[in-house]
Amino acid sequence: MSEETQESPLKALENGFTIWLTGPSGAGKTVLAHALKKKLKSMGYRVEILDGDVIRKSLYPELGFSKEAREMHNRIVIHMAKLLSRNGVIVIVSLISPYRAVREYARKEIGNFIEVYVYAPLEVRIQRDPKGLYKKAMRGEIKGLTGYDGVYEEPENPEVKVDSSKMTPEEEVEAVLKKARELGYLAS
Repeated sequence: MSEETQESPLKALENGFTIWLTGPSGAGKTVLAHALKKKLKSMGYRVEILDGDVIRKSLYPELGFSKEAREMHNRIVIHMAKLLSRNGVIVIVSLISPYRAVREYARKEIGNFIEVYVYAPLEVRIQRDPKGLYKKAMRGEIKGLTGYDGVYEEPENPEVKVDSSKMTPEEEVEAVLKKARELGYLAS
């Protein structure tokens, strides 16, 4: 967690909520997470990003990527989001979270919840390849890359779907904020 959230003079909501960004590597989750944080802070809200990669690297870098390891990692992030949300913080979770069942568990556990499917076609994700994972997968150096040769269960009914290959980050932010207002999480 960032220091600025803990000492920020920004206002807390009576009831926080969680914006859950899901999508394969390179889909644009991190870009959207930071754009959302910047916008929400400019509106005067307390905001925290829970980035799956950062949490994994900080807390348990040796965990691995089996289905069980991923589910445990996701449950820890869900718990953190729940604690922050119930204390009036707007939580932005940036996490591949490939399994529908885990995302549904997050929805039930956290309460005020917006699932955002961050989509980009495979060829765009391969072109972006921010971590070099697709190149490694294409060379056969890694197996089971989520959204390439590994499982990614697309959301069936997300509150918001953005296509980062066609939308600007500002357009994506506005789509998420519009839904947050419709759901009553933010004032109109």
